Amino acid sequence: MNTRLLAIIAALTATSIFGLNHTITKNLMPFYISPPALLFARVAGASVLFWILSLFSKNEKIEKKDWSKFLFCTVFGMSVNMISAIKGLELSTPINSSIISTISPIIVFIISIIMIKEKVIKTRVIGVAIGFIGAISIILINTRTYINPEDIRSGNLFLLLNSVSYAIYLVAVRSLTKKYSVITIMKWLFLLGVILNAPFSIQQFLDIPWQVYDRITFLKLGFVITGATFAVYLLNVYALKTLKASTVGMFIYLQPIIGIIYAITSGSDVLKLTDIISISLVLTGIYLVSLKKEAN
Repeated sequence: MNTRLLAIIAALTATSIFGLNHTITKNLMPFYISPPALLFARVAGASVLFWILSLFSKNEKIEKKDWSKFLFCTVFGMSVNMISAIKGLELSTPINSSIISTISPIIVFIISIIMIKEKVIKTRVIGVAIGFIGAISIILINTRTYINPEDIRSGNLFLLLNSVSYAIYLVAVRSLTKKYSVITIMKWLFLLGVILNAPFSIQQFLDIPWQVYDRITFLKLGFVITGATFAVYLLNVYALKTLKASTVGMFIYLQPIIGIIYAITSGSDVLKLTDIISISLVLTGIYLVSLKKEAN
């Protein structure tokens, strides 16, 4: 199996796992675990797993000049990204989360133009505009009658911040994949993530009411840590060693389909007309952005 195909499979697997995460994470909060506690559980749990995995891989020394890049990626990939995603899910809904996540590839495209001077194509610019209209429409007008509308809007804004932050992370971390192994990158990013997030999340983690957890709840938390954090970040960085950030980002487009199907079938959410309109606009924008064929 060639390297490119493996990278595509890795990216596809990662986005499929995360598509389920929107609903599973929502079901955990806030009764079983608070957003700050879940944040610490994710970064600490993934950090432990990556450091254990590193015992079986080659030890690499990080060049002094690259530590600033590691810190930058940690801030956007393991701090701002996760905080906003968890807080957004607490206030909003799984379907909103899965739809809004689709603007990450569009943000990746914009950041690529700014940071790496990617060529501007008219159809892509139109696609970006349409995609944003779709995303903004769900942020401004999409509400649920059983949730405070103000909470929905605030949650959607946090989810938008999550998408922007993750897009910045995807573009920034690719430069590190050219110099270091996947395990080396991940073990240091998550260790830095533990240090950055601990001051405002470790106490909430220590206060988790473990006594109310049943087997299913433990399995859900285990999925969020090992699947939606450890596996997703591992697979995406593996894919980035071969594919461009904008290409890996395109797999995020599958998340609304996976997330919506799971949310509806599990009874955690309902599909509304505004969802259909919003996702149609986003997917139209996605189609236009991806019209040009890329080598990667």
